[in-house]
Amino acid sequence: MKRVAVFCGSGEGNSKEFVELATKVGTQIGENGLALVYGGASIGMMGAVADAALLKNAQVWGIMPKYFMEGQWRGEIAHTGLTHFEVTDDMHTRKLRMYELSDAFISLPGGLGTMDEFFEITTWGQLGLHTKPIGILNSNGYYDALIMQSKTMVEKGFLKQENLDAVVVDDSIEGLLEKMNNYKPLPAPKWLNTERL
Repeated sequence: MKRVAVFCGSGEGNSKEFVELATKVGTQIGENGLALVYGGASIGMMGAVADAALLKNAQVWGIMPKYFMEGQWRGEIAHTGLTHFEVTDDMHTRKLRMYELSDAFISLPGGLGTMDEFFEITTWGQLGLHTKPIGILNSNGYYDALIMQSKTMVEKGFLKQENLDAVVVDDSIEGLLEKMNNYKPLPAPKWLNTERL
């Protein structure tokens, strides 16, 4: 595991704990000799995780769709101090590029955009399109309801237990990184072909 994609909010939430958490994650990524891949913004939790990783001399890839470089934003939310910055044609291509660059994925607290990124990369894993570790940092129970809903999906026969178990969960970034480093992926299907993404 060399490059870790972090999915998180572009906002700060309603408590300072969220930005503090993002800062801690960026710090741990840098201190563990890892590189960060994220959405490229300078604001909110996204900016905090990038700034913290940069302070630890980590390589940081920011991937931003041109939608945010034009129109009302005019690139104002783009982080200008990253080691690597790429602009994609659209949101889907942004997610695909983050996938291509990353060896693992971590979801921090966030909103619909974070959920979209988490569910798409998890679905790709369920379909056998990749075997990269996917982690949820469940700080202060933020993802308790999502985890419970996932268990309901298993109980009702819409999700296999092995696919739920393939998502690594911990309430600390130190514990999560350790679990992800020791991650044993499900056997890759014979038809695994990342070209399909």
